[in-house]
Amino acid sequence: MAHIEFLDETMRDGQQSLWGMRMQAGMALPVASLIDRTGFRVIDLTGSSMFEVLIKYCQENPWQGLDLLTQAMPRTKIRGGMRSNASVTFSVTPDALMDAWMRQLNVHGCRSFWIYDVLFNIDKMHRLAKVAKEFGSEVAGAIMFTLSPVHSDAYYADKADKLSACKDIDTLLLYDTAGVLEKERMQTLIPALIANARGKPIEFHSNNLLGQSAKAYLDAVELGVRILHTASRPMANGPSVPSTEIMVRNIELLGHTHSLDTSLLPPVAAHFEKVGKAAGFLVHQYAEYDMLSIQHQIPGGMVGTMKAQLVQHGMAERLEAVLAETAVVRRELGFPGMATPFSQLVGTLAVLNIVTGKRYSVIPDEVIQYACKHYGETVAPIDPTVLDKIMAAPRAKEIATHPPEQPSLAELHRRYGTDNDDELILRALVPEADLNKMWAAGPVKTTYPYLSSPELDQVRRLMQVATAPVVQIKADRLNLSLRKFK
Repeated sequence: MAHIEFLDETMRDGQQSLWGMRMQAGMALPVASLIDRTGFRVIDLTGSSMFEVLIKYCQENPWQGLDLLTQAMPRTKIRGGMRSNASVTFSVTPDALMDAWMRQLNVHGCRSFWIYDVLFNIDKMHRLAKVAKEFGSEVAGAIMFTLSPVHSDAYYADKADKLSACKDIDTLLLYDTAGVLEKERMQTLIPALIANARGKPIEFHSNNLLGQSAKAYLDAVELGVRILHTASRPMANGPSVPSTEIMVRNIELLGHTHSLDTSLLPPVAAHFEKVGKAAGFLVHQYAEYDMLSIQHQIPGGMVGTMKAQLVQHGMAERLEAVLAETAVVRRELGFPGMATPFSQLVGTLAVLNIVTGKRYSVIPDEVIQYACKHYGETVAPIDPTVLDKIMAAPRAKEIATHPPEQPSLAELHRRYGTDNDDELILRALVPEADLNKMWAAGPVKTTYPYLSSPELDQVRRLMQVATAPVVQIKADRLNLSLRKFK
């Protein structure tokens, strides 16, 4: 029997997958101390995309929110996530700014990091790991899994060898964004990773898009994995990871041990269920096994974005066609792993191909950068016909002759007009207008009203069935107008 450690994803991948990264600090602070005392190995909390969303859509200062949450959880290591060559942009971020981003996350209390790169620019991953070690932080080198003819066990074993060779990397993280790993594949993959891990532990993260990730976790434990990524039940499943509650039960039934105080799980779950319902966010999600998902391997959060794009073009009924087109585009672009930024690039191209009715007639700049290998070497060659179309785009020549710049930190300070690295990172992430709105909104709120009562539930149900944009309720002492916003 084995001792299994748990990494909490409630406030990172759980809310990223289900709440669109709109979890404000006050939504989590009331139960942060409970999560801290539960006994998780690590609590995953933040990343650059969340910073952008909090600023743009919530007018909340992410540095202040991060400080409040890390201070409320002093017992447990707090994790931040980093793509090796970019912050929030789908393009490429200068190395100096990435190093500053790593240092500032450490300054604000993060002491664990997962670093990933879908094209495995190992040198950049090693460099950021070394920066993290300036603060004594733990680093997980991520192995982003995807199914394709070129992503073999040997391919991943090679990456495990190169990552584990770095003394600054402490664990290897097998990350299955599409939740497609099944026991047959894991029986060869995980032993290959362990053989090249130099004794470093293997973490496993699988988004439950096909409803099979909880079983995959148990199969991984059988094969030697000892760290599982889970989330509080309302924030779990569907595009998120399996719930902590079910995985604790499952490993206990199999005779394994853990260090979690399970009495603290129910109040945390009850809190996030109430907050999610009050804010109109998804909770308690489930997914069915869909073969098309195995072909396109789109991460769960992206499906909602695609739906929104199609609605904007009056083509909501074309989602199935877009998903099928995504699988084709992915193959033609050389099977990039379906994680940021390539899941977005592939998905956007698929939408454009369907909306315009002419494949590859509109080519985003980032796709040209990918073809020019600005992100790194492609896993497999791009289809020659498609490559010709990409390089014939109006912007192709300019992009090809201007690879990503590498200004120094001093140059970035001058460019953004600040010597404060916290402010530098925010200015690099979002436009000044969004920052001004955030600063005008004032301090981070430390609580979030549940806004839940039988009366409000009745109003919420009324607005869901109402066909008119405005509903008026009149009584002797009441005159109330409700307006529906999309």
